[in-house]
Amino acid sequence: MLGWNSLNLSVDELEKMCKQSWYAMYAYHDQQLVGMGRVISDGVITAMICGVCVMPNYQSKGIGKEIMNRIISHCEQNKVIPQLMCVENLETYYETLGFKKFAIGMTKNINR
Repeated sequence: MLGWNSLNLSVDELEKMCKQSWYAMYAYHDQQLVGMGRVISDGVITAMICGVCVMPNYQSKGIGKEIMNRIISHCEQNKVIPQLMCVENLETYYETLGFKKFAIGMTKNINR
């Protein structure tokens, strides 16, 4: 799959992750989850878009773009600034959606 569960989280942990998101968007085909995206936010100033992914067989069909457009619209309606971190090879994709690079992202691996 797409590494949706690369941390080997339990079903309960995955459910908690999604439920605790400020906003979540899911795409289904015949009751199968084929794409998703979620937002973590304070609901006032900033919204961090994360977990946006589409199953390989469903990519290049506009699903990811639609998920992102709905997420962006939700952020705009609530007057929060949408931000995200992505790998370098996805920069141009997100630029087509109106995002621009503004900082260096960093991460720290932890033992789970």
